Amino acid sequence: MSTDAPVELVGVYHAEGSLLGELRYVVGRARGTAHCALCDVTHGTVRRKRSWDEYVAGLDVPLRLVHLDEMPDDVARAVARWGSPVVLGRTAEGELAPVLDRDQLEALGGDVDAFADAVEVARALR
Repeated sequence: MSTDAPVELVGVYHAEGSLLGELRYVVGRARGTAHCALCDVTHGTVRRKRSWDEYVAGLDVPLRLVHLDEMPDDVARAVARWGSPVVLGRTAEGELAPVLDRDQLEALGGDVDAFADAVEVARALR
């Protein structure tokens, strides 16, 4: 792993985490007007996927998930630059850079194993 390899991963959903935000997302999803490829990876129809929890438990770096209304300032600046959903890597120096962008997340089709593989490839390239 290179010296600028992430010491933390931050996944940002393309949705708000408040009760109203969650409701808007569920209704928008049903109508076909709301979509979050990171949500597809982490959640099934009703709750978080067991395979996701198992993947995160085995990671060698922390992976934190936040909604658009929960972002710290530095993450919000990164999302303003790269959009959401996104998985960001934080270096030891505190810099954030995309590990997986919206299109890459979309290409995973909600598959946790494909996500794990994509993260490992992206981390190896840093």
